[in-house]
Amino acid sequence: MTAANVVVREVGLRDGLQMVQRFFPTPAKLAWIAAELAAGVGHIEVCSFVPPKNIPQFADAFEVAEAAVRLPGLQASALVPNLKGAERAIAAGIRELHFVLSASEEHNLRNVRRTTQQSLDEFRAVVALAHGQEKKVAVSGAVATALGCTIAGPVDPGRVMAIARMLVEAGADELSLADTVGYANPAQVRALFERAESELGGTVPIAAHFHDTRGLGLANVYAAVEAGIRIFDASLAGLGGCPYAPGASGNIVTEDLVFLLESMGLRTGIDLGRLVEVRRIVAENLPDEAMYGQIAKAGPPKGFLARAA
Repeated sequence: MTAANVVVREVGLRDGLQMVQRFFPTPAKLAWIAAELAAGVGHIEVCSFVPPKNIPQFADAFEVAEAAVRLPGLQASALVPNLKGAERAIAAGIRELHFVLSASEEHNLRNVRRTTQQSLDEFRAVVALAHGQEKKVAVSGAVATALGCTIAGPVDPGRVMAIARMLVEAGADELSLADTVGYANPAQVRALFERAESELGGTVPIAAHFHDTRGLGLANVYAAVEAGIRIFDASLAGLGGCPYAPGASGNIVTEDLVFLLESMGLRTGIDLGRLVEVRRIVAENLPDEAMYGQIAKAGPPKGFLARAA
């Protein structure tokens, strides 16, 4: 496979922490961000601008975002569920907003208490606000449950593509397709992402977001790579999950993703050894939280770094 640059975006500070009940101290969040940046992770989703009464974990979102955007070399992003969240994120200095809606109507109603159409309308308002800034703010539109839904079951790829097209037409600067509850298999992933690349790939960059609920997370990454995808979300130690996928182990593991990509000859720009060390910050502040990842247990094979270099 021809070597190419691949973006690994850390989402552990948002997606990974959103279901953790124990509050992760603000200084520790900032230490986590700084340590990953030092390891070469230049894209980090640092928080979510949701109401603190809904998710107390993000009560410090403004403080975390303000500090993160001052770190040289960091492309800091934040999740915004609505226009108010976008206003707060922009005020904190964030220049990349992530807006998520679900292809599954049932999941969207459960997750954000809106129909998918209402979320699309809100997305348009967020884009108008972001693009109207003196210094344009980028907006990524993500289609959740793009490959299956715990509530509704299978999701029609045609519906996914129709929603994706509406996001792009509404002004999305990036399109993300997410296997929110870990339903997908590699054949399914390849088919959807090849279609997305064929129909929309020349318009905006396309990112992939996978969960490892059923153990196929990295296999799905490989399928997406084969389909041409070069932007991937992942969570340190596999933290996170979806409240509507009982028993889900969460996002794919950032460390294992980096190993997979580098071993395939793709360049991430990330120092795997230094990245694994960042797990200590998480372990010290979440001693009761399960941490996943095979590279952290076994280490890379002999000669791996030489081949990656």
